[in-house]
Amino acid sequence: MGKIKGLFLDRDGVLNYSLIREGKPFAPRFLCDFKLYEELKWDLFQLSDQGIKIIVVTNQPDLSTGKQTPEILSIMHEKLLDTFPIDEILTCPHIEEHGCFCRKPLPGLILTAAQKWDIDLESSILIGDRWRDIEAGIAAGCFSIFIDHGYVEKYPSGMDLTVTHPLDAIRFSCEKLLDLG
Repeated sequence: MGKIKGLFLDRDGVLNYSLIREGKPFAPRFLCDFKLYEELKWDLFQLSDQGIKIIVVTNQPDLSTGKQTPEILSIMHEKLLDTFPIDEILTCPHIEEHGCFCRKPLPGLILTAAQKWDIDLESSILIGDRWRDIEAGIAAGCFSIFIDHGYVEKYPSGMDLTVTHPLDAIRFSCEKLLDLG
């Protein structure tokens, strides 16, 4: 792998708010529910300005089940690209039963981006808010940061750091990736 550092971000619960029902997170399906963590912008631009590749890796199984349309997803991703300095958004549209390599907890999306952008995974960070994200980051060899929103679901293990808000994860990433701390 190359010498470029990367920041791999899950989408829902990291860059935008997840919808919570009975303690479980769900991806927004409609534009009116797609609310960004705007406060992340400055720190992400700081990373991007220093040559850090910012890649979104997201499972979006609602595409396969018909609960989400490609058109709405595209508009959501355009909003992300217009707001944050994201180099690429990689999406797995599959459900568990498809058995694909790109669906987290497998590291396929991360490995694909690393190869394309010549990213050194051992010098990179994955930020996610679910066990699938953390397992994918660990499998890819990234430093893995878990955002604990208190969901009622399987709790990850093996993460390098746990925080309670996306801004804390991004700020830690700035220090680590830019060798400030």
